[in-house]
Amino acid sequence: MPTAVVVTDQVPFGEGPVWCPDGTLVCASVSHGTLLRIEPDAGTVTVVADTGGGANAAALADDGSFLVTQNGGFDLSAYPHVGQPSVRWCDPGLQHARRDGSVTSLTSKPLQAPNDLVVARDGTVYFTDPEKAPPIYKVSRVLAYHLDGTLEEVAGGWTYVNGIAFDPDQTTLVVVADDRQLLRLADFGRGEREPAIADIGEAGGDGFCLDVDGRYYVASTGDHGIRVVDPDGSVVEFLPIPGDGLTTNCCFGGDDLRTLYATDAIPGHVVAWEGMPTPGLPLPTWPGLDGSSTDQA
Repeated sequence: MPTAVVVTDQVPFGEGPVWCPDGTLVCASVSHGTLLRIEPDAGTVTVVADTGGGANAAALADDGSFLVTQNGGFDLSAYPHVGQPSVRWCDPGLQHARRDGSVTSLTSKPLQAPNDLVVARDGTVYFTDPEKAPPIYKVSRVLAYHLDGTLEEVAGGWTYVNGIAFDPDQTTLVVVADDRQLLRLADFGRGEREPAIADIGEAGGDGFCLDVDGRYYVASTGDHGIRVVDPDGSVVEFLPIPGDGLTTNCCFGGDDLRTLYATDAIPGHVVAWEGMPTPGLPLPTWPGLDGSSTDQA
């Protein structure tokens, strides 16, 4: 396996990387409430949009804009080296960051603390909505945002729920639940719950992505790297990141989708493993609303 190289050290408390067709990588900065665009070859970083609060993850839309899960903001003063400015609290929900930098909320009333998201082939957006820390009430859930602007709860009952993606067949949602399980949710979350990984380990898991063969690449917050897991749940590889840090999420990118990128929230790095043996799974983009914008959650 290739080794990790630092692409940039200018993404404070980064999350939710997404590869773009123009050859750039866009990441969320939870601490600064922004979307940041990285040019991997040059290592330059520019602001795409100011979301306020805590931008937690992003997904690409057809027109080059982005959907953003907005957690409402977290006080990260316990990590002084992150350099967080004053927290700009805002309503947690789902946001739309347009190409001109303007940001609007797509949800009309506050949610809990939206974390990660994925777009289905039909344009429905599925995203995790955990309880604001510390989670204790088992009210963390998965929501679906439909093209008519309505919002629906499709699964719930966890103490905490985090990363989310689709299996290659695009019919089964997979989520990181209660930090140590990777669960398959049949019928878009409305059916059976089957462990993809019954126990990720004490180090836990955050965001994750898949390759075309259905392997899971899980950001391990405690172990500082990416755990590679076969579809049968067996761990086949661990991709370490040198030094100390907090790995939060990952995605595939590059022209051939054979570069694995990860956000290393502390110390604010984005790292890459080039020349991965299996390309990443291509992801659908969001087509936009069909004209209605009211939600019913």
